[in-house]
Parts: sequence; structure tokens; C-alpha cells
Amino acid sequence: MANNLRETENLQEHLQRVIQLLYEHKLAEGLLPPQPLPEQGLMDGLLHGQSLAELQKLLDELHPADVAHILEVMPLEDRLLIWDLVKAERDGEILLEVSDAVRETLIASMERGEMRAAAEQLDADEIADIAPDLPRDVLEDVFQSLPMEEREKLRAAMSYPEDAVGALMDFDVVTIREDVTLEVVLRYLRRLNELPDQTDLLFVVDRNEYFKGVLPLNRLLVSDPAALVSSVMSKETIVFYPDERAQQAAQAFERYDLVTAAVVNAEGKLVGRVTIDAVMDFIREESASEALSVGGLSQEEDLFAPIWKSLKNRWTWLAINLVTAFVASRVIGLFEDSIEKLVALAALMPIIAGIGGNSGNQTITMIVRALALGQLNGGNARMLISKEIGVSAVNGVVWGAVVGGFAYIIYRNISLSLVMMLAMMLNLLLAALMGVLIPLTLHSLGRDPAAGSSVMITAVTDSGGFFIFLGLATLFLL
Repeated sequence: MANNLRETENLQEHLQRVIQLLYEHKLAEGLLPPQPLPEQGLMDGLLHGQSLAELQKLLDELHPADVAHILEVMPLEDRLLIWDLVKAERDGEILLEVSDAVRETLIASMERGEMRAAAEQLDADEIADIAPDLPRDVLEDVFQSLPMEEREKLRAAMSYPEDAVGALMDFDVVTIREDVTLEVVLRYLRRLNELPDQTDLLFVVDRNEYFKGVLPLNRLLVSDPAALVSSVMSKETIVFYPDERAQQAAQAFERYDLVTAAVVNAEGKLVGRVTIDAVMDFIREESASEALSVGGLSQEEDLFAPIWKSLKNRWTWLAINLVTAFVASRVIGLFEDSIEKLVALAALMPIIAGIGGNSGNQTITMIVRALALGQLNGGNARMLISKEIGVSAVNGVVWGAVVGGFAYIIYRNISLSLVMMLAMMLNLLLAALMGVLIPLTLHSLGRDPAAGSSVMITAVTDSGGFFIFLGLATLFLL
């Protein structure tokens, strides 16, 4: 934990240093009005024109992921200046680390030859990750420049959807035979320049590449070198298929504490592996996508994207929200006479709608999480609906009594207090029911269950809450 904290602190220090050096550069170039600078070191940097050189040296020393973070938090003009200072041989690995939205801006600033050179630095599975952002002609050039075996790997990696195991698959595997001794395996490993990242086991295959099992490295190191691989290897292991859902693989990695796992085709031949770092990236991207969907954003957005692009990303659900707001206003319009006769209704009805919206969003969060973890199915959906309705019923009684008491203290009207209590109970029940049905319906239609759910539940609880409260008030108070 202490190491992680220190790494975060170092990254923030590096970011502040980059900002400072950029500031020095802009002052030296006359891009900013001259200002008194208290630090002598800063003055020296200006006098000797070393700002960009020092910035480039700092970037060269940083991990690609740290450079990617710095690029993501910089305004577009500064981002492109920093990107120009990055060494060309590091372009590919940094493009892998940045978000999709930022990668788009970086690639847009590159020439065709630069894009091709950056892609050629990567393995086939890594090229597939950035392929959607590359121009078609550049991707074709890269494809033609690869050896035949790498072309087939790239074609295979690009053939799977983003949410499939095949999209996470890594082709860099170490395979061994089951009929050789551990001493032979050790000699073979010593001849390799290095082991692939995240290697905690070796994959055992026969001469036709059919998967037989795995040999954990810890067993290899502590077992008798004269023993055969077949006597030490594990045949009971977790395997995945390329067309399986990546979400299921992520759950398996978490459940069984996996570091790597084999990927086999329908015939049982080893075609690649999935590693924990790829799974973690997938989980992070899914979490980010879910958070954006809940907020009604259609896709990931660059913090410093042009205004028009950001508008297009946000307009869809804002337009839907506007329609639902008009619906809610017309519901209120139906009861204008009631509100005129008892003005207190206008002051109290937002309470009913607001609490209902919050309760509905809590339910939606639970349901979306259960769907993501594979905990929700047709067999337990009805039980879950009953449970959420029960929770909302209790909340309705408790918080209905609170708001009813609040209304009585202010208006000294017991009938109004009882109407408040009943309306709160009914709207919370409506919020619970819709909080379950909205994500389940989206999921059954093959849509993201989080997409716009908060907007929809707010629309339902607003319109429903207004109708329930004003309707009850009209029946019992007027």
C-alpha cells in the first residue's frame, strides 16, 4: 500500500514538473506575458533555453502509462506539444495506454509514416487494440508489413467483438511437451531472452498443439529435474474459448485468483492466453463505460474535446430528459386548480419526487451490479423484485412518517401529513419496481443495463410522484 501511495505521489510530482516546464517554455517563446518568477532555478531554465530539453528528458524516463496519464490531463495544445517530444520508438506503447478519446487526438496529429511505425512496434494483439482508431490505409500498410504468421494473429484478434475473450487474448505463450523432463524444460527456458509478462505457468500441448494442461513455475522449480512434465503438470485447469464473454473471464479471474489462463478453440487447440493485466484493463474500461452510461453519455469523452464534439456526445439523453420534463410539467398542469386552492402542495411535491428518484437509483445500482457479476438470472429475478419492494415498503413507512411529521409541523394539517406519508410510500414502491424492471428490460434487449437508467428512473419517479401526491391531495384534501 505504501509503495502504491508513493508511486501516486511521484506521478503527481512528475505532472507538476511537466506543467512547470511547459510554463517556462511558453514564457521563453513569448506565448505568455512576462511575470516575476521567484525561483532561481526557473530563471536559469529560461536563460539557458533548457525547458524543452529537460521536459523531453523527463518524458523519456517515465513509464508509458505515466506519460499517457500526463497526456490525458493536458489541454489539447499542450498535449500535442508533449506528444511531439516523445521518442518515436515509444509511440506505440503510449498509444496503447491512453484512453480511446485521447488516442484519437494523438493519431489525428500524426503523419501516415508515423502511425505505421508506431503500429509496427506492437504485437498483433496490441495492434488489434488500436486498429479501430487507425485510418484504413495505414492499417492495410501495417497488415502487409507483417510476417504471415503475425497477419493471421492480427486477423484473428480483430475478428472478435470487444466484449469477447478473443479481444483480450495474448498470443505470446510458452508451450512445452508432456513427454520431456523438467531439466529439459529448464534448459529450454534459459535459452529464451525473457519470459512473457505475467507468466506464472507454462502451457502443455502435444505435437498438434492440442492443449493438455499447465505446468506452474513453482512446481517446475521445486520438483525433481528428472521427473517428466506429465507427472508434475496439472490437468485440471481453467480454460476459455475466444468467443466467450470477457465479463465471464473477468469473474473467473477474480474467483480463482488467476494470473494467466489458456484460450483454446472448439477443437481443443491452444490459440493464446488471457492475462490478469488484460482483464484489469477490461474491468477498468467497463467500469468507466458504465459510469458514463448511467450519466447519459454515449461514449468516452476527452476532457478537452472540442465543444461541438462534447455537445454531440451529451445531446441524446438531454433531449430525452427534456421530453420527460415536459411530461412531468403536464402532470402538474392537470392539477393546477388543486395547487391554487392549497399552495402548500407546490412546496411539498418536490420532496416526494426527489426521494423517489434517489431510491430508484439505489435499486438500479444494485441490479446493474448484480447483472455485471452474473448474480441475477431468471430463477431469482422474481425473488429480487419482492425483496426490493419490501425494502421500499419499509422505507416508505419510515420516511413517509418523517416527511408527514415535517409537513404537520409546518402546516398543522393532519390530513396533509397523512397524504404526504401515503404518497411517499407509493412513490418508493413505484421507484423500486421500475428500478428493477428498467435495467432488466434493457439487458433482455441486449442493451447496456446502465445506459441512461438514471435518466429514465428520474423521469418515472418525477412524473409518478407528482401524479400520486397531487392526485391523493385532490381526492382527500379538496
